[in-house]
Amino acid sequence: MEKVFGLIDKLEKSHSLELYEYEELIKGFSPEAAKYAAEKAVKLRQSVYSKDVYIRGLIEVSNFCKNDCLYCGIRNSNKLCDRYRLSKEEILLCCKEGYNLGFRTFVLQGGEDAYFTDDYLCEIIKEIKAAHPDCAVTLSLGERTYESYKKLYDAGADRYLLRHETADEEHYSSLHPQNLTLESRMNCLKALKEIGFQVGCGFMVGSPHQTTRTLAKDLKFIEEFSPHMCGIGPFIPHRDTPFKNMPSGDVQLTLYLLSVIRLISPGILLPSTTALGTLQNNGRELGILAGANVVMPNLSPYSVRAKYQLYNNKLSDGAEAAECKKELEKRMKSIGYRVVTHRGDCIIK
Repeated sequence: MEKVFGLIDKLEKSHSLELYEYEELIKGFSPEAAKYAAEKAVKLRQSVYSKDVYIRGLIEVSNFCKNDCLYCGIRNSNKLCDRYRLSKEEILLCCKEGYNLGFRTFVLQGGEDAYFTDDYLCEIIKEIKAAHPDCAVTLSLGERTYESYKKLYDAGADRYLLRHETADEEHYSSLHPQNLTLESRMNCLKALKEIGFQVGCGFMVGSPHQTTRTLAKDLKFIEEFSPHMCGIGPFIPHRDTPFKNMPSGDVQLTLYLLSVIRLISPGILLPSTTALGTLQNNGRELGILAGANVVMPNLSPYSVRAKYQLYNNKLSDGAEAAECKKELEKRMKSIGYRVVTHRGDCIIK
């Protein structure tokens, strides 16, 4: 225990560990270590962001996807998936409603759907920015070319989320079909950063074939890549995928790793994810108390929310729904935090 506490202290001061030290930190996970790490993480988080919680309006634009990732409910080969895509008008209406609710960041997320061409996306981005110039537009639309990312950035997109899923090549290949490679994913992340996006990466905790070694590589990658955002959540299986019988990831380990990531990067934007809330009723609150500072309620039209099922029983109502912002505010207030209405950009100190 003393050794793990020592590693947490070292990480708090230097924001860096050797790969083998990250591995020891993960192996040393315990309720006591998690509590100690959370105390340090919250102190760091509050030194940068005070007790502000940033909200993002999530708009799930399409559940069509050309890819066949083994863990994902909207994978191409899932014939039971009820497919949809939002029109430009529907997306703009979501933003208008979200703006009136107090959202100042909109996250357009979807599968890799060829319908959303560069030109079409640029139209949408420009219209959102024209209608709401004080808002940020975040995209989460998978792997695209450098030229595509540049066009989207030039059109006014501010941020891009692209989970790396795992920083271990062998592990990556066990989660994805052969046409998807870790090298390609990493090249996309580097391109996004080079272009000027605020960039987010992330991974699932407890994904099939994950080890303490692969998790340690994820933490080292986050340290070295220094993303503006990082989304992590427990793996949850989907009934219509090859991983349907795999166990879910551990909520407590996820919370511990949230604290560790905050210690690596005090100014990082760290969401308390829907997956946490799906596995545990107060998962969102626990994420904030572990060092997170972002929540992403759902702004998608009610008619499609149940169709964007990346994993079983994904929440889209209650505090997960944008319309229930007051409930979310109440929940955050109950743990001593406040939901704020502004873009909530990354603060790197």
